[in-house]
Amino acid sequence: MDQPEKLNLLFVINPISGGKKKTDFEIAIKEHCESLPHDLNIVFLTGKNDEELVQKEIKRLNPQRVVGVGGDGTITMVAKQLLGTGIPLGILPAGSANGMARELDIPENITAALDIVLKGQVKCCDVIKINKEICLHLSDIGLNAQLVKYFEESNMRGKLGYARMVFKVLLKRRVMRVVVETANEQLKRNAVMLVLANASKYGTGAVINPEGDLYDGLFEVIIVRKLAFSELVKMWFRPQPFNPKKIEVLHATAVTIETSHKVHFQVDGEYLGKVQKVTAAIQPRQLNIMLPWKEDEKETTAADKVHFLNA
Repeated sequence: MDQPEKLNLLFVINPISGGKKKTDFEIAIKEHCESLPHDLNIVFLTGKNDEELVQKEIKRLNPQRVVGVGGDGTITMVAKQLLGTGIPLGILPAGSANGMARELDIPENITAALDIVLKGQVKCCDVIKINKEICLHLSDIGLNAQLVKYFEESNMRGKLGYARMVFKVLLKRRVMRVVVETANEQLKRNAVMLVLANASKYGTGAVINPEGDLYDGLFEVIIVRKLAFSELVKMWFRPQPFNPKKIEVLHATAVTIETSHKVHFQVDGEYLGKVQKVTAAIQPRQLNIMLPWKEDEKETTAADKVHFLNA
């Protein structure tokens, strides 16, 4: 049996994501790798100067893979340090919803996710630059961003806490007037929520963007005009095109959005306060990311396994 290639690995663990003890992840990572030849490095985030900490460790260790252990906010923070470097990002889902992991078919089982980190394929995906932030997955203004705010302020974690916050937000939802301008059109709408989507679904499994593709050089602007039962059914059970009178979808490479009043704003699960103007533009092929091999891809030869590097 061939000896696996020796890798220099950096695991970045957020100790407060989700509901699981992160010491469990540290133990599982060490146990999984103890019989393998890899160099293992683990750093815990503290909530203070985390970006600088990760940058310093990447520069010091020059890892061949960097693995984010946490929720969507942690994954995005780690990914920002890897843009344009060619260093692949691995994901161990450890948050409350884990939207990016769900999008990429990365399981919550630690052993299965570690196998993808070590043996998966590398593919280069797009990101969206929104104001001064980087979005891998989904950003929005309005209803869901308010939900993220309430969830962060609560002492509750896990899916039960998230569900309780949903009811609180629905009771306080407010309609906003938005002006959406792309290269091709300008729209004025009343909406409860507006999503900038690189991906297709939230960590809860709700498909907000049926046409989402992380690799197509586009993102989608989803204008949720009404919370109609028929459209909620499509999100949860039968992903298919929405009724544009209720949920409108625009394809874009860049967009400017202005609202009638300041509204809640979140990027990849991180609440960022209130805004009245948002600008966004696609940044194609910026991030190498570890993905599961598909059945047909497993049969390709080693020479066919192209790693898309952006160094």
